[in-house]
Amino acid sequence: QVQLVESGGGLVQAGGSLRLSCAASGRTFSRYTISWFRQAPGKEREFVGGITWNGGNSYYADSVKGRFTISRDNAKNTVYLQMNSLKPEDSAVYSCAGNLWGSVTSSVAEYAYWGQGTQVTVSS
Repeated sequence: QVQLVESGGGLVQAGGSLRLSCAASGRTFSRYTISWFRQAPGKEREFVGGITWNGGNSYYADSVKGRFTISRDNAKNTVYLQMNSLKPEDSAVYSCAGNLWGSVTSSVAEYAYWGQGTQVTVSS
């Protein structure tokens, strides 16, 4: 079992950058594929990207490809979401989710563990 806590959200101007962190408790963090999702008011939860448990592969939604980068430091039990060239449409609550030994998938149902989310607001 793993507990996930996001941090790093905030208010930024369009074109700016933010780095979100997803910190995990427990000694089995390295067994979890971690993905990021976001949800804006009135919209469905959207897959942003994910990184495999060993950090060997990362995948991104087309809407963020080339602007967002996911990395992980298993020694620190943390996954990062570096967001550059932010747009107002990136505004949402961002959550990280864990999938034990799994592959990166956009299916919400495949993730058993979720953080509480952190708000990102991009002003125009």
